[in-house]
Amino acid sequence: MNDHHSAISRRSFFQAGGISLCAIPPLGLSLQDVLAAESSTKGKTRINVIFMFLQGGASQLDMYDMKPKAPSEIRGPYFSSSTRVPGFELSDQLPLLAQHTDKFSLIRSMHTFTSKHGEGDVHIMCGTPVDKNLQGPGIGAVLSKQQPQTAHIPPFIHFGDMKHPAYSAPGFAGILGRSYDPFVIKQDPNSASFRVREFDVAEDIDINRLSGRRSLLQSLDKYQAQREAQLPFAREHDEFTGRALSLATSRKTKEAFDLSRETESTRERYGRNRVGQGMLMARRLVEAGVRFVTIQGYVDTGIYAWDHHWGIFPHMDIQLPIYDRSYSALLEDLDQRGMLETTLVITAGEFGRTPRINDNKRGPGRDHWGRCFSLTLGGGGVATGKVIGTSDKYSYSPQDRPVSVPDFVATIYEALGMDPNAEIVSQGRPVKMLPDGSPVRELL
Repeated sequence: MNDHHSAISRRSFFQAGGISLCAIPPLGLSLQDVLAAESSTKGKTRINVIFMFLQGGASQLDMYDMKPKAPSEIRGPYFSSSTRVPGFELSDQLPLLAQHTDKFSLIRSMHTFTSKHGEGDVHIMCGTPVDKNLQGPGIGAVLSKQQPQTAHIPPFIHFGDMKHPAYSAPGFAGILGRSYDPFVIKQDPNSASFRVREFDVAEDIDINRLSGRRSLLQSLDKYQAQREAQLPFAREHDEFTGRALSLATSRKTKEAFDLSRETESTRERYGRNRVGQGMLMARRLVEAGVRFVTIQGYVDTGIYAWDHHWGIFPHMDIQLPIYDRSYSALLEDLDQRGMLETTLVITAGEFGRTPRINDNKRGPGRDHWGRCFSLTLGGGGVATGKVIGTSDKYSYSPQDRPVSVPDFVATIYEALGMDPNAEIVSQGRPVKMLPDGSPVRELL
């Protein structure tokens, strides 16, 4: 049997059992990796992450950084409103979230080097710029590598296809290799037909037959370890394929994706839409053992739905109530379940919007603005109820305590107990997980 035929035979074996290798999130871990990681984190609280990605760039001036004294062409139609925490003000369009400002903190002095979609997406999820040859890894990928789990469920999940056609997919593993990419779910969790078919067992295959195939797999692996040791496929897939059968037969995994187990009142509290049900699903997945979940944070037509170059306020009138309901529901739910201290919740876009409202013929809008924007971090691993930094008079630039995207990502690394200086050799050179950035100490 040659190398080519041996590799195909094993893939054919999985297909015969109704399981697709490409559908199972590769872990790329040896037993030694798992034991070493568990030993190094013994006694420490593991922090999980739920990241609502406001893809397209949400307007800081209409949500977090109101300028009530600015001219109308800058401030827009919304007003500043007080919240549960004195001095912590938000848009009056976020009344539910205003009751939970003690559960998250706000950075108003963010800045980034880019105002381009795709490029900015990768940067905010990795902390490193786009690099076609040596792409830095996403936060969730690094977490999966540095703190491997043993649960029979993917450690890192993306809800929604967030890839820009001109750039690499944001938050993916990059130089770490495909085995640390997220498991991507493109279906709408609010749909009555939502189903993660990758975890289904073929109807004509019983559990005993699957158990027998596990033994066969071990025999095949023993043989092929010598035959494929140097192949990229072997390096990235051989160590995780043994979990395919466990995933397919794991009741815990299936139940985590089953929103029908939630009460109608809970589902309504989150909002019966793709974002709300995605956030609820994220909570269920974290409960089941997933470490990092990213949710596309909008309900609208087309990609980059926070990208309001025109008609910004009619769009925001739709988006803000969805954001307000789903984010506040998650914070409230996590708190009531005792999960908030171990779950870091992030809401962020790749940049902000221009201070001055444009005069687009289709209706006023705001354009891309990377020089100053806002984002939030709440729950596990960070101080809450704080406002970090300020912008200038019209939110053109940070005025006090500027925070770069690498600083933001370094803060997450610190909160999660990850090592930004860990290196991997790629293309013959050592590369750090996060070469730049200093944690925001006020939040830690």
